[in-house]
Amino acid sequence: MPTNPLPVFHFTVEWGGESVSFSEVSGLNIESQVIEYRDGASPEFSTRKMPGLQKYGNITLKRGIVPSDNQFYEWLNTTNLNKVQRRDLIINLLNEEHEPVMVWKVKNAFPVKIEGPGLKASGNEVAIESMEIAHEGLAIQNE
Repeated sequence: MPTNPLPVFHFTVEWGGESVSFSEVSGLNIESQVIEYRDGASPEFSTRKMPGLQKYGNITLKRGIVPSDNQFYEWLNTTNLNKVQRRDLIINLLNEEHEPVMVWKVKNAFPVKIEGPGLKASGNEVAIESMEIAHEGLAIQNE
């Protein structure tokens, strides 16, 4: 029985035990750095390549601005004097029954950048703010 790929528009984001609504999540990537090595006695005229440390890109979260909702700014303000409040995030891609089918678990995340909306007098789109977060690990579970 063939299965269809999942659409990207049905997802949830949880931090600190509460679900927060976002319109977009990007930057869910893991990269293994490559170590190149060649010893002087090697008969090969090229280097050997080995996997090195894993590197995680920053994650960007975007959402519509809601009056009196200051969660982004309150979290950003915890970065003063290197006393940042780190949070684990869980990002779930959901199926038609609203059940997680793919889960990204983000470890020790903290905000590094907040960007407000582009304001335009002739525009009629929703005001979107974004937060970029750094983290120390990304585990992926495909249910």
